[in-house]
Amino acid sequence: MNKKRFGFAGVIAAAALIVSSLVVPTANAATEIVVWADETRGPNLTKVIAAKGDWVPGYTIKIVTFSSYSALGAALDKATGTTGPDIFVGGNDWVVASAKSGKLAPVTLTASQKAQFTASQLYDLSYAGKLYGVPLDINNVGMIYNTKLVTTAPKSFGDMVDFYKANKTKLNLKNGLCVTGGGMSWGGLSVFSALGADPYQMTARGAVDTARGFNPTTFGNNMKKYLIDPATGKSNGFWASSNTTCNDDFYTGKVPYSIIGNWEWQTYVDKGFAMNLQPVPSATGGYGHMFGSVSGAFLTSFADKHGVAVGAKSLLVNFFASTPGQVAYEKVEGRPPAAKGAQADATVSAAQKGFGAAAALSGIPQIGAILDNKAGGSNYWDSSGDYWTQTLINGKDATVEARKLSAIWRANVNAAKSLL
Repeated sequence: MNKKRFGFAGVIAAAALIVSSLVVPTANAATEIVVWADETRGPNLTKVIAAKGDWVPGYTIKIVTFSSYSALGAALDKATGTTGPDIFVGGNDWVVASAKSGKLAPVTLTASQKAQFTASQLYDLSYAGKLYGVPLDINNVGMIYNTKLVTTAPKSFGDMVDFYKANKTKLNLKNGLCVTGGGMSWGGLSVFSALGADPYQMTARGAVDTARGFNPTTFGNNMKKYLIDPATGKSNGFWASSNTTCNDDFYTGKVPYSIIGNWEWQTYVDKGFAMNLQPVPSATGGYGHMFGSVSGAFLTSFADKHGVAVGAKSLLVNFFASTPGQVAYEKVEGRPPAAKGAQADATVSAAQKGFGAAAALSGIPQIGAILDNKAGGSNYWDSSGDYWTQTLINGKDATVEARKLSAIWRANVNAAKSLL
């Protein structure tokens, strides 16, 4: 997982540019497209390009690998027109700063190219009305269940709680649901959302609805109904909000449901678990939201200075954003591809498809301008963890604390409006 708190804003430009799949440079023109990537993506891209080097006829593609994601970011900070890449691969957390500094160049896609991606995926890579990259793969979580304990997929949050209560003693269960995928704030968003609390609401077009927050009374009542023992006023044990051994407890059958990250699925498969992936079901039908941001391939303004802008744009479309390109790359990388065509490809693993489908069902963009904001007195990351502590461990009233949480999150949204 790319455990970054992403910052970005904007909507997608309406204009469309058709980039030819056969872009041949003129005589004496520059012909080398330089792509920068981190220590895992770089070698994987090198393998894929070595297997098929003619994604853009007439150009060669040079992959430059950095020792880490941080090292890549540091190099981008120092990059100039003579030293920078033409394309780089990274998370959407770099969009705002790189766009403001002029190091990114806008990308325009045709309607059919845009249709390969969800609105939130494109939103992730946009700023101030312009798209600066193409979605490559998804960064999200999904929930699986242990088929040795649970025989059918849960249809509601209540189904899971009922199973836990009915089988806690018989099956010696430690908890009902825990999270390995990114911790209680990032991975745990699914539980907040399933019970009615989101840090922000999204419109159908993939933008933040700044007029709406969550209903603290509804959320507080759901907390009391599903997660709190009325006898103690504290956790009933279902939600493992303080469990630090979730992996082992799930492996050994002490927890029937687990929220896992899309970077760790192979470990579960190797241990014999089915990838029966789904988002966490909500209390009222449907699913709780998860952060479903994407990593992308970004076009830099340096490409124009190097004389390869046309070729670089073609590489973005023909390789990074295409079904064949994403299928070839993700076979090596192992993440869920972002493009719908690649998600549907028969050669993509069931786990990768499952995570992609889960993100499509309930993913929301991870908006750092809101989540990192402290206008309400605390950012999302700290306030969300504190809520679990105050209610499930310290026994404070779930609705009273929900009102405080709602006020914090609404203030953070309002403070970030100018950046959305």
